[in-house]
Amino acid sequence: MKNKTNNHILIGALAGLLIGFYIKFNSTVIWGDSVIYIADLVADIFISSLKMVLVPIIFFSISVGIANLSSHKQSSKIWLLTFLFFFSSMALAIALGIGSMNLFEPGRGMSLSLFSDQLNKFHISSVNFTVFMKQFFSSIFVNPVKAMTEGNILGVITFSILVGFAIAKGGKEFFEVKKIFNDLLGIIMKIVSWIIRFSPYGVSALFIKLVTTQSPDLFMSLSKFIIVIIGTTLFHGIIILPLLLYFFTKINLFILWQGAREAIMTALATSSSSATIPVTLRVVENNLKVKSDIARFVIPIGATVNMDGTALYEASAALFIANLAGVDLGLGQQIIIFFTAMIAAIGAPGIPSAGMVTMAMVLQSVGLPLEALAILLPIDRLLDTFRTAVNVEGDIVASLIVHKFVTKN
Repeated sequence: MKNKTNNHILIGALAGLLIGFYIKFNSTVIWGDSVIYIADLVADIFISSLKMVLVPIIFFSISVGIANLSSHKQSSKIWLLTFLFFFSSMALAIALGIGSMNLFEPGRGMSLSLFSDQLNKFHISSVNFTVFMKQFFSSIFVNPVKAMTEGNILGVITFSILVGFAIAKGGKEFFEVKKIFNDLLGIIMKIVSWIIRFSPYGVSALFIKLVTTQSPDLFMSLSKFIIVIIGTTLFHGIIILPLLLYFFTKINLFILWQGAREAIMTALATSSSSATIPVTLRVVENNLKVKSDIARFVIPIGATVNMDGTALYEASAALFIANLAGVDLGLGQQIIIFFTAMIAAIGAPGIPSAGMVTMAMVLQSVGLPLEALAILLPIDRLLDTFRTAVNVEGDIVASLIVHKFVTKN
């Protein structure tokens, strides 16, 4: 289903490109204006539908995700070490992504008049760190109803985290609330699945709209972005994670690859951390000799929470879109992207092409236009293979490090 959906999105994107270029370079086409009008209408419906589910999916997915962690409290040491590694490795991945975007600046110098309406509303004022922190905290601790109605993503995230912890702490007292939230999340996911089915048409419409209003030079910048993303993702997977593993366990990259190869190749083929869980568990327990009770805690949780490749990609993509739109993001905005990308990666729902939903959260956190998602979707399948492999590798490395610390005494 995932591969079929991604293929349809790619076909829709290619169709949009072909139709858009045909209209743009054939001024005699009499039906061009009608196609552009329909494409504009379909594109607006698609973007509006994403905005419609954005707040509820953030609220329920994060609340339910944190509440579900309460079932894994049998070992506080394993719990602590696991999540300490998860968040540390994701922080390193995001920092690497943001750093590479600032260094290589793919998309810099392009002008997207398509985004002019949104950019006219996007204003950045220079503030020092003290003022920024005050503004930041005042924007996340707000009335949750107001945050939801106004689309204050940071406020919704904060409230969702607090609700999730409250449900977890309540235990049996809030069991029914947890069940209701799970059911409501299922309903939202069903709606999202309908939107995903519509996404090939939405993407095609966005590309028709994009191509007919832009210079073809726009797409030349994608090649540099792809190279930077793949390069930084591989750097994290081949250099950063193995270095962390060797530092804590003395296990080198060769041993890791020999033991984990089957799981990493499965991740590359399926682009799904969840689908790879059975293979990952087998190689971790049988090949790398991690204790079953540790592996069966770290790997399933990691497939949901530990998303190094996804976090790196979403933070990088936000800066790439800002470069394309000619927007200079200051330190404050990049700090917001740092934390929002981490939350977005953790809260990414396990459905085909769900990255567009969480990517929308990252873009909205700093006011970037959601229409720019159309630029990323056609290349998402290629990039998804690499980031999923790194996601799975991160889970394996985490299990090895936790195993080392738990069993060394």
